[in-house]
Amino acid sequence: MSAQALQCRGLIKVTKRRGYWNAELTEKGRQYLAADTGIGPRDHDAEAPEAPEDLATRHPQTTPKTRTNYTNQLLEELTANNNRLVKANESGPHAVNWASRISAARQSGKIPHSQELRGKQTYSGYEIKLVDIPAWRLTELTPITVPARLTKPHAVVAALQKRPQGMGLTKSVHNRALRLIQALVTAAESKGHTTALGPTPDTPPPRHRRQAPPHFTITAQDESVHILVLQEHDHSKHIPTDKERADATKHTWMRIPRFDYTPANRLRFILRGGTPHRGTEWADLDSRPLEDQLPEIIQEVNLRGEAAERNHRAEAQAEEAALQYQENARRNAHAAYTHAYRVKRLEEQTATWQKPSVCPSTSQRYANAPHP
Repeated sequence: MSAQALQCRGLIKVTKRRGYWNAELTEKGRQYLAADTGIGPRDHDAEAPEAPEDLATRHPQTTPKTRTNYTNQLLEELTANNNRLVKANESGPHAVNWASRISAARQSGKIPHSQELRGKQTYSGYEIKLVDIPAWRLTELTPITVPARLTKPHAVVAALQKRPQGMGLTKSVHNRALRLIQALVTAAESKGHTTALGPTPDTPPPRHRRQAPPHFTITAQDESVHILVLQEHDHSKHIPTDKERADATKHTWMRIPRFDYTPANRLRFILRGGTPHRGTEWADLDSRPLEDQLPEIIQEVNLRGEAAERNHRAEAQAEEAALQYQENARRNAHAAYTHAYRVKRLEEQTATWQKPSVCPSTSQRYANAPHP
């Protein structure tokens, strides 16, 4: 009797999971097998049910395979290969999605706190590396207090308050921007940095505002970091007016804008100059306002200053090494020239000493002598 027929009669329950079939007896099936006669009621066209051992033989209850832990497997491979792997590029339905596996490994909590997993596509394959996290990323940053009011504004802040264009910000965010700058420049100067006011040109048009001159500058270890404060904009789909449609029809060069931009109550700080570490921009987020991100900006300024100092030191060492190399080359050339000159003079003197002297014979002397 087939398993489907037994299931239709309610004697067994057949299930399939992950490609494996499983058959279990129901209560009715147990009662059927427990009958005294060993043969229960049957349909006129049905066969007798199989014995339990026959059911187990034909429809064995299989145990699902243990699921492979790809994160553990990946970490073990990295450890065995000096924390670097290059997986060959694959295609087809059975190709491994390494980006997905790396993402799962990052969320597994099995990667050491001081390391991070990186992956990228290269010409030779998908490269996976387990690298140490820089110490500055593990440093606990001290929060920076933003004043509620500008009772004693910094000189930079006071100068920005007097700007006629208002830094290109609306009134709803202008005061908050000044308070953020006050906290930033105060924290920077407490670390020994210097601050200065940026240039004061007219406010650029919105499409060029990211290229505008900075509002102020912080100098750390001779590295000037220029900071521009921008107001974010929300955009919505533009609904053309009748006049815009008529003008666009009349003038082929006219274009109807696709979006309308509205100033929002969010700010963005853009940093220029030096070598970026954490990033170049910090903006208000729903979960993290700029007040909570100021310590990262100060740390970024410190890191750029330290990097500039290391670069200057490396350049000075390289220049000193180049000068030393030139001096050594000059000395070696002088010594080689002196040695070559001495060898040449010695060879000349040796050749002169070994040359036979020409002495006239006695008969020649008598022949050449005057006769009396």
